[in-house]
Amino acid sequence: MLDILYAVIFGIVEGITEWLPVSSTGHLILLQQFIHMDVSEAFWSMFEVVIQLGAILAVVLLFWNELWPFSKKEKNFIKQDTFIMWFKIVVACIPAAVVQLAWGDEIEELFYNYWVIALALIIFGVAFLVIENRNETLKPKINSIGEITYQAAFIIGMFQLIAAIFPGTSRSGATILGAILIGVSRKVAAEFTFFLAVPVMFGASLIKVLKFGTSFTGMEMAILITGMLVAFIVSVLVIRFLMDYIKKHDFKVFGWYRIVLGCIVLLYFSII
Repeated sequence: MLDILYAVIFGIVEGITEWLPVSSTGHLILLQQFIHMDVSEAFWSMFEVVIQLGAILAVVLLFWNELWPFSKKEKNFIKQDTFIMWFKIVVACIPAAVVQLAWGDEIEELFYNYWVIALALIIFGVAFLVIENRNETLKPKINSIGEITYQAAFIIGMFQLIAAIFPGTSRSGATILGAILIGVSRKVAAEFTFFLAVPVMFGASLIKVLKFGTSFTGMEMAILITGMLVAFIVSVLVIRFLMDYIKKHDFKVFGWYRIVLGCIVLLYFSII
């Protein structure tokens, strides 16, 4: 039963950090240094990815009207703007999908360690501060999802690729940062990041489950479901908080958090 409690803790951390630009993968890897579930290495590798499905389902729930491309109110029951948005999301997914499918295991072996996590936390933390300071005197050029061009979507996808390679970067952090850098408003950058996560995490989870197989023990299934359920509940609260927060605030606080956490990680692992 202790592992169920650990799954709750991992679910809380996932639900918070998946959407705030502070790196969920980085936090889960670091948390594992202090909390060890009595599971196989193969199950853990699958769990730390598939637990994110709970967080993704929160996006589907909260943004269903924006994500579902069909409506009885529309001609031919098709919401054309929503279909176009999904095409742009596909474009944004291409860079990370290609790299993950081709070199996913090699990337995990090379870069999933505390040094990379710490440096990525610090570097992107500084980037948030620099870009937010730059944007204080600039007005966003893109203020709705519909205004995001295919070129802009691809650029955002390239930033997502950075996060796919280097844990600690934060997928949401990288895509939000990239979007803001090319003139997207904070609100739209956050929403597009949420939408972009849906196919990315469903795809990543499917790959992990196929690699692990379907031979779950009863306890493994209980751990996985608990983590996903907790991540879902926490994600609903965090997404609502973030959308309210960015109406009046910038992302500087997350930049400072990343820098401080990165320095603590470097100091801790240098001492032990």
